[in-house]
Amino acid sequence: MTRFYRLFFVLLILIFGTGEVFSQGGQDRAGTTAAPELRIPVGGRYLAMSGSPIASATGLEAIYWNPAGVFLTDVNASAIFSHRQYIADMGMNFAAVSGNFGSFGTLALSFRSLDIGDINVTTLDQPDGTGEIINPTYFILGLTYAKQLSDRISVGATFNIIDESWANVSASGFSFDMGVQYRDLFISGLSFGVVVKNLGGTMQYDGGGLFIQAEGDDDRGTTFYKLAAGKFELPSEVGLGISYKRQIDDDNLLSFSGAFTNNNFTYDDYKLGIEYSYADILFIRAGYLFSPQSSDETPNIFEDYSLGFGLNTKGFSGFDISVDYAYVPVKYFDANNTFSIRVNF
Repeated sequence: MTRFYRLFFVLLILIFGTGEVFSQGGQDRAGTTAAPELRIPVGGRYLAMSGSPIASATGLEAIYWNPAGVFLTDVNASAIFSHRQYIADMGMNFAAVSGNFGSFGTLALSFRSLDIGDINVTTLDQPDGTGEIINPTYFILGLTYAKQLSDRISVGATFNIIDESWANVSASGFSFDMGVQYRDLFISGLSFGVVVKNLGGTMQYDGGGLFIQAEGDDDRGTTFYKLAAGKFELPSEVGLGISYKRQIDDDNLLSFSGAFTNNNFTYDDYKLGIEYSYADILFIRAGYLFSPQSSDETPNIFEDYSLGFGLNTKGFSGFDISVDYAYVPVKYFDANNTFSIRVNF
């Protein structure tokens, strides 16, 4: 058992050792990140709680929030599909499958794609459109490994392949997430979690779409020049979370969560969430997110609160199927609606 605790604290030291990476962040760098799709939350359950359950996220949705929670399942295999109606008619899709391999741990394969839709191509000479339509493709393919080191400690990590392409240009990169969860800390039901997300190198666009036609001098005439795209960092972040579960009676359970996230390219934020569960069948959820550094001049586009509910059929049908919904209001666009369906085998 002692070696488990040593490994746990070594992981914490490594995670907190990355703090210098985030110290240069903040709103001053907003809009300059590569792969912003990495920061779009997925899944209805924890999104309804504003992403606060870093310490208690479990199952396949934990791939995004804290991969250490992916192992915490008593099933052999699991699958999930989620769709988020995002801002400006965009959509975020998430699908994942996992398998429990006993003492080895859990492996999960995930796929996220940002659907931007069709875009009409315009130029300076044809501002109303050239008739050409492009459909940008943004996707993230992830491989997650999670393992329970003891009855209280679990760790997890995800390796992501990122690919973006549009109009004959593309960029690719890699990112890495890692997290720790510690349950029953001091008292039963109290959990603590740490996660570092989107660590990796820079990304840079390349391809034939960066060539432009220009007039050279008299000797060269018309020629092509290639624009040099800049390199941009990934939107790294570190999160700390704490959760507490209180069993009221055999059927009623309350869960409270809080988290702090230090973002490298936007405001740091604080998150609070609550979940009420009845007989492990019906779930009612709410969350609150606030960024003390934001102001009227530089506001967040998302409202402070989120709401949602869930239904699990195992208690009355014998099939372990869960359906979750999250409602996230937005200040300048239509509200985001997220639906998820999970199946455990």
